[in-house]
Amino acid sequence: MQPPQVGEAAPDFKLKGPGGQPVTLSEYRGHRNVVLVFYPLAFSPVCTHQLPEIQAEIGRFETLDAQVLGISVDSWYANQEFARKLRLTFPLLSDFDHRASEAYGVYMPEKRFSGRALFIVDREGRVAHGEIAPTPAEIPSNERALAALERLK
Repeated sequence: MQPPQVGEAAPDFKLKGPGGQPVTLSEYRGHRNVVLVFYPLAFSPVCTHQLPEIQAEIGRFETLDAQVLGISVDSWYANQEFARKLRLTFPLLSDFDHRASEAYGVYMPEKRFSGRALFIVDREGRVAHGEIAPTPAEIPSNERALAALERLK
C-alpha cells in the first residue's frame, strides 16, 4: 500500500499499548494532534537511539498539543519493557499483525517489520505531515515534525 498523503484521512487503527490496553487513533480525533512514530524493532540499536531523542523533545510536542505514539511490530510485552528500559513517557503500541504498518505504507514484508517513519495526524484526523526514512538506519527529523505541528496552531 501507498502511504497516506498530506490532507488525506489518516487510516484508523486499534493496537495494544501498555498493559495490553487497546489504543485507537480515532480516540484523539477532535482533541489532540497525534505524532505516529513507526520504528522497526524494539531493542535494536537505531531504535534505542531514535526513541530517546523523541523523549528529549516530549515537552515541545506536548506544548504543541500533540500525543506521541510509537508503533512497531513487536508484542506489547516487548514494547512495554523497551519503554521501561528507555524511560519513555509516551506509549509504544504493538502492530503485531502489521495492519497499521501496511495502512501507512511502511511495512516491509521481506523483513517482517516496518520502515522508520513519522506521521502527524491533526485533530480532524487528517495527515498533516509524513516522512519515511529512505533506509531503516536513517531517522525522520523531529525538527521538521515540530515545525509541522507549529503550522497547525
